[in-house]
Amino acid sequence: MTRDPVSITCTDLTLRFPVYGADAKSLKKALARVVAVGGALGRHAGVTDVTALQSVNLRLKAGDRLGLIGHNGSGKTTLLRALSGAYEPDEGTIEVHGRIAALLDLGLGIDPTATGLENIRLRGRIAGLTAREVEERMEEITTFTGLGPFLAMPVKTYSAGMQARLAFAAATAVEADVLLMDEWIAVGDAEFQRLAHKRLLKLVERAGILVLATHEVPLLKLYCNKVMRLDGGVASEIVDIRKLDELLAA
Repeated sequence: MTRDPVSITCTDLTLRFPVYGADAKSLKKALARVVAVGGALGRHAGVTDVTALQSVNLRLKAGDRLGLIGHNGSGKTTLLRALSGAYEPDEGTIEVHGRIAALLDLGLGIDPTATGLENIRLRGRIAGLTAREVEERMEEITTFTGLGPFLAMPVKTYSAGMQARLAFAAATAVEADVLLMDEWIAVGDAEFQRLAHKRLLKLVERAGILVLATHEVPLLKLYCNKVMRLDGGVASEIVDIRKLDELLAA
């Protein structure tokens, strides 16, 4: 069977979130928050809602490294979640060809009552790995965590740093065609951050497509070859990374 080339296509992608129970007074407050962080307040089918993404269009192919810029609340994370399949479009379409790794929330799927080993298996299945694939990666993941015998203990007994190590190791153990990242991840102490950085670089190099949302201009210039700006859920055209400064000043 011929496999489709890795790609992402969004056509007129629009996403809305309903605002329930908004009387006149609370609606006024909601409007103030929306104006401050982005999006547009409106009504569709008799329901008050916020349009988080409005008619976004993009086409990415293998080799594309897209940076997403924009202030907090501009729609960057919402777009990443939509690309991951977490949100269904209200209008338009999303087509993604290839296995997705979404490094958006390292704490997602972590069960504090389960052991570290059980959580590694759980995270692997959530990421789309088969039980066999998880077991094949288990030794590498457990070694990378550096948690040793603590992996047999419930995660609720871990420190915040230990939990971060576990979640990072499990989340980055996948082979991804499409890598979605909400900020570059830095967890643990200085030594673990060095190892984590190398691990992320390998993941990025192996991925066909990278979509990275970040406020860090040096990261964008280092790892991305294209950039798009979001403002209130409205996306700019995708331009070459060499035009980043121009787009930031727009």
